[in-house]
Order: sequence, then structure tokens, then C-alpha cells
Amino acid sequence: MTKLLVDTDKYGYQSEFAVVEAYNSAVKDLMRQRFAAAGKPWREFVFGPDAAVVTKADMEAIEARLLDLGYRFTPSAMSSAIERPEAYKDAGLNNPDFSFEHEGAPTAAADAEGRELRGAGDNVVTYEKNMSGIARYVRTSDKVLEYLTNGVPADTIAIVDDSGGTLTAPVLEKFKGVLCAGGTTRSHLAILTREYGIPCLMNSRLSGIKDGDRVEIEISARAKTGEDYAHGVDASARVWRLTRG
Repeated sequence: MTKLLVDTDKYGYQSEFAVVEAYNSAVKDLMRQRFAAAGKPWREFVFGPDAAVVTKADMEAIEARLLDLGYRFTPSAMSSAIERPEAYKDAGLNNPDFSFEHEGAPTAAADAEGRELRGAGDNVVTYEKNMSGIARYVRTSDKVLEYLTNGVPADTIAIVDDSGGTLTAPVLEKFKGVLCAGGTTRSHLAILTREYGIPCLMNSRLSGIKDGDRVEIEISARAKTGEDYAHGVDASARVWRLTRG
């Protein structure tokens, strides 16, 4: 996911990420060189056989040069922290007591069933019954690698930052459920979880849920639709922390 800033040029833009801008600039420079060498009008160059002048080998060479200069590709998950800094004030990546503290997260004391309201989100698919599991933050490639090596613990309800699904794709199908701090029910991650049949809440506003807590997700709530977003309709599904087995 790359956030683009529109430039004053008709078709130009600049990326917020240095590596993306360097990559794009290298491709533009290559095209300028090939256009000059062709000696043809731009329209003829673009719509003629010369459009195939950029090859796979050319792109691999550009990537190799960038890596040699020390550039490293930024995970798409990091774009969420840039675009929604209020949701990610504390990285908390090595803190076992970390919990998301999202502004506007609904909370309430434990009810008669021992459920403390600790958040809400947009339900992707409506299921017959709610589900419960163990909350586990999955926010780094190291955590994904750990799960790939050792397996995803049973009953895992993954709490993730990013709505793109890129970071968790290698282990996504092993999750029992997902709580995502960003996106909508039309986001990439929402589409993936729908296809895998994994209950998921997008745009989750959470408070006080720590790694290892047992939680319940109101996946029996109706799924939030595009019409709901367009008209500002609240269709939140709740998230509880369970205070007893």
C-alpha cells in the first residue's frame, strides 16, 4: 500500500516512501533513455512495438541497483501506522502488557456472563453464533515467521494493524478469527478472510485487550455494507474480554 501525493505535473506523483520514489524514478529514467534512442514521436513510441522495450531483465537490474545502494522494501503494514498515527501511538512490539487503546473504543464492566466490553468493529460476514478464542497480536514479520516455523497456536484470534493482508497472508488460513484495526469490509484483508471462511471484524476500535486474553467476537451481528459506509450508518459488532472460562 503506497500513499501517493499528486504532483503539479499532469501525470506525476511522489511517494511518501523513499524506496518507492527511487524505484519509480529509475523506471522513468529508463523510459526516457529508450524514448530518446528510438527517435520517434511519443505516440508512435508508446503505441508501437517499442512499448515492449522494458523487459523483465531491466526491472530486475533496477531492483538489484536499489538493493546494492542499501534500500529495503517497506512492508505494506507500515503504511497503516503512517496513515493512522493515532491508532498506533505505542508500537508495543516487545511489551507483553501492550494493548491497543483506540479512541472511541466502547467499554463496559463485566455483565452477568463475565464479559467485559472491550471494543467493536465492522463485521465482514454474519455467522449463526458468536465465537471466542485467544487474542494474539500479529504485527511483525518475525511473529509470522515464528508461526510458520512452529505453527499457529490453537484458538488464535489475530489482532493486526493492516487491512492489506500482506503481512499475515502466509498464516492467515490458520487463524480462528481476525480483529483488524484498519480498513473496511471491502478491504483486501476482509476479502481474504471471507474467502477462507474466517470470522473477521475490520476497523476495530479496541481497549485493554492483551496478548493471551480470551475474547468473544459478536460475529452474529449483521455484516456492514457499502451502503452503511456511504450513509454513515453504525453497524458495529462488539468485542468482549472474558473474565471467566
